[in-house]
Amino acid sequence: MNTGDWVEAEFDDLQISEHDDDDSGPLPVVAIVGRPNVGKSTLVNRIIGRREAVVEDVPGVTRDRVAYDANWRGRRFTVVDTGGWDPDATGMNLRIAEQAQVAVQLADVILFVVDATVGATDADEIVGSVLRQSGKPVILAANKVDNQQLELEASGLWALGLGEPYPVSALHGRSSGDLLDIVLDALPETPELKFGEQGGPHRVALLGKPNVGKSSLLNKLAGEDRVLVDPMAGTTRDPVDELIELGGKPWRFVDTAGIRRRDRELQGADFYAAMRTRAALDKAEVAVVLIDASEPLTEQDLRIIGLVIESGRAMVVAFNKWDLVDEDRRYYLEKEIDRQLVRTPWALRVNISAKTGRHVDRLVPALEKALDSWTTRVPTSRLNAFLTELVQATPPPVRGGKQPKILFATQASTEPPKFVLFTSGWLEDTYRRFIERRLREEFGFAGSPLEVTMKIREKRKGGGSPAKK
Repeated sequence: MNTGDWVEAEFDDLQISEHDDDDSGPLPVVAIVGRPNVGKSTLVNRIIGRREAVVEDVPGVTRDRVAYDANWRGRRFTVVDTGGWDPDATGMNLRIAEQAQVAVQLADVILFVVDATVGATDADEIVGSVLRQSGKPVILAANKVDNQQLELEASGLWALGLGEPYPVSALHGRSSGDLLDIVLDALPETPELKFGEQGGPHRVALLGKPNVGKSSLLNKLAGEDRVLVDPMAGTTRDPVDELIELGGKPWRFVDTAGIRRRDRELQGADFYAAMRTRAALDKAEVAVVLIDASEPLTEQDLRIIGLVIESGRAMVVAFNKWDLVDEDRRYYLEKEIDRQLVRTPWALRVNISAKTGRHVDRLVPALEKALDSWTTRVPTSRLNAFLTELVQATPPPVRGGKQPKILFATQASTEPPKFVLFTSGWLEDTYRRFIERRLREEFGFAGSPLEVTMKIREKRKGGGSPAKK
């Protein structure tokens, strides 16, 4: 794929909203660019009306370009937050700047953010020159203008040759509505905002501890360098959405920040990045938990798996860097995995190498199977016939001299599947786990958590209607 092709492909990807109909058309894109630490992510949060983009008073917190759905006055568009664009950047900073340049190529409108309290720097002038040559509409936002006196200083930004500088305070919201009006005037027409739309591509959250290979896997699936990959742990901080067609249908993958340690031990950008990761998991249908197969399982790995279980999402555990494990080690590693993942024997497993692409093609069938399980509903008649046979073969343990009976059962919900047993008495935890295991054997549910609860009904003394406990 040549450069023009992949830029066009990414343009299509970024414009697709999570709730779009097929007939609604693509959303226009606003790319927010500027030097490091001029307040781009703060402005993004102001535009979308919630604290999504990670903000900290140090340069370099945003590293990838990250897309968010936004609307203003009933019109929808996509906002792309970018890393700081420094023309003199080297190393990782250079790659961050390259991501910003790609965002400019993809955008319909460019919002160039400059720190009005500093004025136009040499770097601003160089970036401004590049933007003028892009041929795209450029709106110059003079940020950090908190009072009328600073508005006069912002007028000096006319020297950048990008037209009128629009004063705004992203932090306090001053004149942000006026700025958005200017943005809307420059945008192509978009469909009216609709609420309650369903459907769209399945959402997959990529989770794992830092430097386990989440970004490498996303790039391998996308077929190009969509997100930054660096040996330094913690490269990803914002969840990064990527729409990828696999197996003939679209999937929305979300690359999340690596979960380093318990939330109470996190500070600054790492704390908010962890919150974004949890929010991304809540919005996903299925999670891919990446584990480094070349190292023993850690407490962090098990805690991340536990986080997915608590969220009720379908799960695929991908053992990455499998190419680094020799044949002798693999046999013993399988035994260790079975022992340490005893809480989740239902999780689907794939052994892959994100770097070489080995067995990455097995990921989509595993995701599809997990999602099928997650949405499975068992007919009530079939469920009760199955439980009748099960109880006849293996009755519940006697408790307090009485043997509880399962009077009736129903599946209360899907996503994940939840079953309710109406009983005449308490069922031991071990017996409920036995029922869960047999439900899985009979109906599948591979890759999905399963919840079995009970409602106890006992007749009141002296007769009367049943009581619930």
